[in-house]
Amino acid sequence: MKFTKSALMAALFAATLPLTASAGIFDDDEARRAIFDMRTKVTKLEADLKNLIDTKTDKSATLDMIAQQDQLREEIARLRGQVEIVLNEIQMAQKRQKDLYADLDARLKKLEPREVTIDGQAASVNLQEQNAYDNAVAQFRGGDFKAAAVALQDFIKRFGASAYVPSAQYSLGSAYYAQGDCKNAIVAQQVVVKNYPDSPQAPNAMLNIASCQTELKAANNAKKTLQELIKTYPGTPAAATAKERLKAK
Repeated sequence: MKFTKSALMAALFAATLPLTASAGIFDDDEARRAIFDMRTKVTKLEADLKNLIDTKTDKSATLDMIAQQDQLREEIARLRGQVEIVLNEIQMAQKRQKDLYADLDARLKKLEPREVTIDGQAASVNLQEQNAYDNAVAQFRGGDFKAAAVALQDFIKRFGASAYVPSAQYSLGSAYYAQGDCKNAIVAQQVVVKNYPDSPQAPNAMLNIASCQTELKAANNAKKTLQELIKTYPGTPAAATAKERLKAK
């Protein structure tokens, strides 16, 4: 089998054509097919080189033939190197893809609702919502009432449809009351009574309103609030407390 220099160089040129497009442009299957093609061509070039050497056993082989052999070896080595580069790029792309999927999965899990029990009722909340509420309540329980009020306001604004809102609104009123801000406390607790009358926090909100009215020297208003509390929410612990307060007046 005889190979001319021009034929071999043409074969080498054709073998390198797939490499003119970077691995970043290929999708995974295309890149793998390109690598397979390159490997096939490398194998063929190695066979061509062997045949070339075998057919020129004459010790008087020309320097031109030796140069051709060296050039073939260099091209084969270059192709192998480019195959490794493409493989490495594919591996890096696959890792980036896996990392992206992992990040998306983590983000989606934060948005997935979970079942909880709030004031005796089953409700669905997502992780972000739960964390925001827990953080606000933790500040309230820790005695940082000013920060708690800010966090509770933010929670109510961001998660207005949350099942935690009635409790958050009540806690907001309690945070104001704890700071001695009875005016804002009354406003906050009135929202509970008006918007969430079926919430277990509603009678407690009325009791808190009555306490604030008493501190603001509005005794008649406080008495009316306590009477309304007993009438609207009979049998509750807040109603029992309201009765005791009325007896003491």
